[in-house]
Amino acid sequence: MKSKLFTGIATLTGTVIGAGFLGIPYVVAKSGFMLGLVHMVVLAIVMMLANLMIAEISLSSNTIHQLPGYASKYLGKKTKIIMFLASIFGFYAALIAYLLGEGESLSFIFTNSAKYSLLAGAIFWIFLALITFRGIKTFKKVEPIGVIAVFLVTIVLGIVSFNKINLANLSYTNLSNLFVPFGVVLFAFLGVSSVPEMRRVLMKNEKLMKKAIIIGSLIPLAVYILFTIVVLGLYGQGVTEIATISFGKIVTLLGIFTMFTAFLALNLALQDTYRFDFQVTREKAWLLATVIPLIAFIFIKLYDLAGFVKILSLGGAISGGIMAIVILLVHEKLKSKKIQRKLERKPEFKINIPLFLKIIFIALFVVGIVMEFL
Repeated sequence: MKSKLFTGIATLTGTVIGAGFLGIPYVVAKSGFMLGLVHMVVLAIVMMLANLMIAEISLSSNTIHQLPGYASKYLGKKTKIIMFLASIFGFYAALIAYLLGEGESLSFIFTNSAKYSLLAGAIFWIFLALITFRGIKTFKKVEPIGVIAVFLVTIVLGIVSFNKINLANLSYTNLSNLFVPFGVVLFAFLGVSSVPEMRRVLMKNEKLMKKAIIIGSLIPLAVYILFTIVVLGLYGQGVTEIATISFGKIVTLLGIFTMFTAFLALNLALQDTYRFDFQVTREKAWLLATVIPLIAFIFIKLYDLAGFVKILSLGGAISGGIMAIVILLVHEKLKSKKIQRKLERKPEFKINIPLFLKIIFIALFVVGIVMEFL
């Protein structure tokens, strides 16, 4: 039972902790730590509730879908298209960001520069492509290792660097950059795509999902806060976009581990979206989920179209915002008496969130999307 719970927690945490983790200190440095902390706490709570809502939605059905499938089931086919486009945008933004991050990190480790980041990213893609082609069995064996490494290295980093932290780097505030952290922080907490996957992992132990989601949502918050305090306390405004590079080669391995596990989780979730919601064959789903990010990565690097943080921010605010809004709407529809009478199965738990609070959450995400364009 405990091993199942750990696997469930690792499935969510391994998806959440990824490239956004490395971009948080950079954007928080723009607004100031206290404003960044507010972003982290608020969005962590909101996304934990979103994870619990999609879990209840999933557990109310006999068939496991990804988010577009549930949107279609409860809100109609047009919503499925919107959800599909939003989730696909987020998936690809994440996978591209991971390749960018891996390329820069590996190039830094081996050449002390970003000169060979394109080549390094492409080589790393080959390794990841071979693993994702193997499917969920390989993923279940690899992901917990990455999660443990992330947690332990971050704790050690905080302990070793504590006495060197300059509190002055954490005390300033820049209200003009109030919304700068929103997109990247939201991106860093996105894990809703892994919730249906958690149900598959916890098959016959679905009662563990609520506990696994709560713990799996709070672990990233603790890790992010600690990591941001350490990075900003040491480097302040001088932090690099990929924060771990600021610490040198050994700590840069932390970034490689996080993006490695997150790439696996999101790639497989994207394959599931194509396979289960659009009836695409396993081979074609793998090609769509794995080759397109490589092509986009190469194109972006060759023409210098966007940076690491910009992709994170776009993916978080736009994709994350739209997906969260649809989840809130689907969950509200699920609560109607008509739907309740037609549920395929009784979920192991229910989340009761007042309508007015859902409206506030929706407004928050709409503002975040608008500010990203502005």
